[in-house]
Amino acid sequence: MTATDSDIFGEEDAPYASDQSRAPGRQDVGPEKPVTALSGDGQVTWLAGVLGFVRSGAVFILLAALIMIFTTAQPAFINLSNLMSILQAVSVVAILGAGVTVTLAVGGFDLSIGAVAASSVMAASYAMIVWRLNGFETVLLVLAFGAVVGLVNALLIVRLKVPDLLATLAMMFLLSGLQLIPTAGRSISAGLILPDGTKASGAYDPLFLLIGRYSLFATVPVSVILMALVALLLFVLTERTRVGRLLFATGGNEVATRLAGASTVRLKTLAYVISGTLASLGGIVIAARVGRGDVSSGGSLLMDAVAAALIGYAVLGLRRPNVLGTIAGAVFVGVLLNGLTMLNAPYYTQDFVKGAVLVGALALTYGLNRSNT
Repeated sequence: MTATDSDIFGEEDAPYASDQSRAPGRQDVGPEKPVTALSGDGQVTWLAGVLGFVRSGAVFILLAALIMIFTTAQPAFINLSNLMSILQAVSVVAILGAGVTVTLAVGGFDLSIGAVAASSVMAASYAMIVWRLNGFETVLLVLAFGAVVGLVNALLIVRLKVPDLLATLAMMFLLSGLQLIPTAGRSISAGLILPDGTKASGAYDPLFLLIGRYSLFATVPVSVILMALVALLLFVLTERTRVGRLLFATGGNEVATRLAGASTVRLKTLAYVISGTLASLGGIVIAARVGRGDVSSGGSLLMDAVAAALIGYAVLGLRRPNVLGTIAGAVFVGVLLNGLTMLNAPYYTQDFVKGAVLVGALALTYGLNRSNT
């Protein structure tokens, strides 16, 4: 290295180059310095690699640990039937969480998904028992209902400039009350007595009930297949298409996305319509599973779906909403709750344990990322 180069970089910035510039016969140049430096760099690189692996796979590491612990304590936990039961239990949460993920991608948030799902349960039951529609007609009607709710949310947020949290919170209260009006606050089942004193003569379509109760090859529930299809379609949309890239661009910098020629109004509208439609699909699965319109259905769906979507940020260290991460988050929560149930843990401790483990997973992921940047 020339004197000029040394002046530019300094001796501390280029130790190896400055050593190589010395005469070959110099005795003050030994192997210790480069070997020590390389060894230190190697250790740092190795440690950074380990931390990166732990950071990106924290959720999966904790999930594997939970499975091992629960299997050791209760060998029946690892049975295929129990694993499918877990997936069936989390399928609705995962579907709703996928909808939340799309709204998070555009920088929004949908608090109405739980109410949309609960209203969809009531709407599906009312359509078949009171209006005597068949299963196919009911599914189309309920999905359209969810899409319309999403469209109204988008209108409030995009056109009227109502903050997304306030708009979807108002929609949540609106739907929570609206679903009770047609039946005067009663659950819907065969033989329902309507407010005018007449008796409903319809019944659940057996084909509709297959959505929540049938298992393909007597092993894989239909709801799990629906969850997988939703995950696949949204993964392709958000990660492999131009529309998906624009959705994330809108959430990252809406002004820049608009200046680049994309319609952020249409993108946000699309996100909320998808969220509402998926929430109604979750309600359809619940209605087909329980076979009645229960006014208390969907009570905890909002928080569980949001938790799954937020855990998705930590999956693979992406630190952004992603559909596959949301599915993994839903499965993580489902494994935890199922294992605690099989171990006969008191019901009043389950929420605490779930919260503690979720906090640990997120803290591990984000804490390691912060210390490594």
